[in-house]
Amino acid sequence: MNKIGQKTKFRVTFLLLGFIISSVFFVSQFFSYITQIMKTKQEIYDLEVAYNDKLHEEEVLNDEISKLEDPEYLAKYAREKYLYSKKDEIIIKIEE
Repeated sequence: MNKIGQKTKFRVTFLLLGFIISSVFFVSQFFSYITQIMKTKQEIYDLEVAYNDKLHEEEVLNDEISKLEDPEYLAKYAREKYLYSKKDEIIIKIEE
């Protein structure tokens, strides 16, 4: 009867050790996947923010293009930005 008890203890110990090792492996894999998912979600969020910024920038640039198609705005822009002047016009630049 003593031998059956030792075999049973050995089996239980062996199975318990296998269970503990497999549990540690699965838990570590689980946390690895969770961190990978969190990094991916953060990357998606960052890319969405960058995408929205680019959409806003495109909107501003399209607005600027439509303004530059107007000859009056274009003349005003050239006078302000590049200091062009009309005939007999004097340019005075005041620095702030």
